[in-house]
Amino acid sequence: MSSAGKNILISFRKRWQLLLWLEILIFTIGASILIYFLSENYLGSILIFFVIFSIQSFLKKPWQLSLEKVSSYIDHQMESAEYSSGLLLLSSEKLSGLAQLQQQKVGKQLEEKIDTIKTPNRLKQSGISSFVMIALGILFFYFNCMSKNNIPYKPSEGTEIVFQKVDSTTGQTKAPKIKEQFVSITYPTYTGIPTGITSKMDIKALEGSRISWKLSFDGSIKNPVIETTGAIYKMVSREASYTYSLKLNSSGFYNFRFEDTLEGVYVSNLYAIKMIKDEEPVVEIQGIDQFSAFELEERKVLSFNTSITDDYGISEAYIIATVSKGSGESVKFREQKMEFDGVLKKGGRKLDLTKTIDLDELEMEAGDELYFYVEATDLKEPTPNRTRSETYFAVIKDTTTYDFAVEGTLGADLMPAYFRSQRQLIIDTEKLIKQRSSLSKKEFKAKSNALGFDQKALRIKYGEFMGDETEAGSTIEPEETAENSEKEDPLAEYSHDHDGNNEHNLVENKEEESKTPLEEYVHNHDDPEKSTLFSNSLKSKLRQAMTEMWDAELHLRLYEPKKSLPFQHRALKLLQEIKNSARIYVHRIGFDPPPIKEDKRLTGKLEDVLSFRKSEEIGLEEKYPFIKQSIRRLEVLIIEKNKITNEDRQLFKKAGNELAGKAIEEPGKYLKTLQQLKWLAEDFKDRSAIFDEVQKGLLSALPRPSPNPAKNKSFESEINKIFLKELELHDR
Repeated sequence: MSSAGKNILISFRKRWQLLLWLEILIFTIGASILIYFLSENYLGSILIFFVIFSIQSFLKKPWQLSLEKVSSYIDHQMESAEYSSGLLLLSSEKLSGLAQLQQQKVGKQLEEKIDTIKTPNRLKQSGISSFVMIALGILFFYFNCMSKNNIPYKPSEGTEIVFQKVDSTTGQTKAPKIKEQFVSITYPTYTGIPTGITSKMDIKALEGSRISWKLSFDGSIKNPVIETTGAIYKMVSREASYTYSLKLNSSGFYNFRFEDTLEGVYVSNLYAIKMIKDEEPVVEIQGIDQFSAFELEERKVLSFNTSITDDYGISEAYIIATVSKGSGESVKFREQKMEFDGVLKKGGRKLDLTKTIDLDELEMEAGDELYFYVEATDLKEPTPNRTRSETYFAVIKDTTTYDFAVEGTLGADLMPAYFRSQRQLIIDTEKLIKQRSSLSKKEFKAKSNALGFDQKALRIKYGEFMGDETEAGSTIEPEETAENSEKEDPLAEYSHDHDGNNEHNLVENKEEESKTPLEEYVHNHDDPEKSTLFSNSLKSKLRQAMTEMWDAELHLRLYEPKKSLPFQHRALKLLQEIKNSARIYVHRIGFDPPPIKEDKRLTGKLEDVLSFRKSEEIGLEEKYPFIKQSIRRLEVLIIEKNKITNEDRQLFKKAGNELAGKAIEEPGKYLKTLQQLKWLAEDFKDRSAIFDEVQKGLLSALPRPSPNPAKNKSFESEINKIFLKELELHDR
């Protein structure tokens, strides 16, 4: 009995130790998450986790929990133990008879009531502490309470904002200097990018980010503002510093402006803001052809893989499928949304998805068509980027034949209903070429010969439509005698004899023996060549198409489907040209003149006749007009050494707005010229020293004129061209 009681004590100790480890783990997780939210440092939070876990383990020491301590705890919790549970740890042989009886009694009581004794723990307190720490961390992170903005950022020599006084006529005072400057970039939450802080004023951030500036000076200033292209924002005074924040929606330039205590105005250099757009997801479908055709009897299943990538995470991906049933005006469409196989991991930057579509499950029948594409959206807020793949097609072949009919509309449909058959022959031929390695020689020849028969049937149909009567597509010939029939070549039906009677299909017969004078002006309905609704040009094209079908059939009969494909493609191209040129035309609606007044007809009086003339000059809009005007004005200022007027300042300001558009794309190239233009437009100092440099910068910003072909009457030698080029390079 003593061994059973001891086992109960050991089991209770293990449960007690497990709860101690859980207390340590829960408290450590809460503390490490709080540290992560405060520091936004993964490695630091992991290090803190191990440090706190080690400290807590050393303080609680779960591994040192002894059976004596467990026995003492049970004695205090269970009165029936009579403070004798320690007897269970001793051997029965070493106890007296009375002690053995007490040992058995305590063991029996402990076995019955051990489940009612609660293990001492502080799980509730640890859970509450961990929850509070995590909640505090989330609040600090959301409200940016522990942001690095509170850390003073002293600008370095290369990044310090330099202010220049606008009006040099005011009293000379010491300009306030920057004591602290930084820009905080808070990216959209869906990106998962932490807030970035820098002392550099040139900004490059994702669209939708929040940009915050903070400046502090070593002296008193007034009215600090941020000037951007087209707007001015007043900075907010807060704790001896000036701040402003805005949401980034476009690229541009900005500068700071403020006044000192003596009304002196100071302006900083220009800084660039470049906005990075959130790109749309990229969808790629693999493992399937864009067009798939199935026989009615075969298994109709489409399986494909889809790869979707995005720069900041994918939100949704699904398939939009449309099933079309019927034809003509009775066609019906059914659209449905399909999910991919497996679970879609939301937020992943790259997803590899699979899908299997069973056409039978979509209740598709012969002749039905399926169109589907993949659509994906990213995590962008508030409006996500959406992209879709190309459309893929699947059709169940229909063996029904279509008969030609004339529509009872404004025109006649001149095209037979089997134009699609040539395209289907091409598809089947390409499929046969791909399957050649997997087919036996006998099966391959049988399929190639069957395709040749289909090509022959299609050619005969067109021959009948052209008015031909025989299988060869030629006109009716006199009945052959028995002698001629015996000499008939057995391969004549499958070969293209250029010396035979079929030669007229290829070459137009220029020598006509019997030709009446009125023959070219008469439409002879008794002639099979004329018994068609086609014009002469369309008949010629259809004859060429039938000739190509001849050669395509020949190579299919010779089991050479690869050589047959070029002829099939040329035949299909000709058929498409015929189809497009034989469309139905509606009645043309034109000018309906007023009725003629017979009393004024042929009188020759023109008093009431009014003439009308309208002239309009259409020209291209001039690009960069203010830049060009500024270049000319600067040339005048350089030569005549005049001072800048208010009109010049307005002109330079407009030229700066035009140059800003190009400077956004190439800020390193035009930013200096843009800054100099701003000085000329706003600064009252003598800036004549930079006129040459500004003019050269504006000239380089103008696009090179497109070549204008013209006759060059002047002679230019190679040495003259080199001399002029050197003059341009070293001008001023």
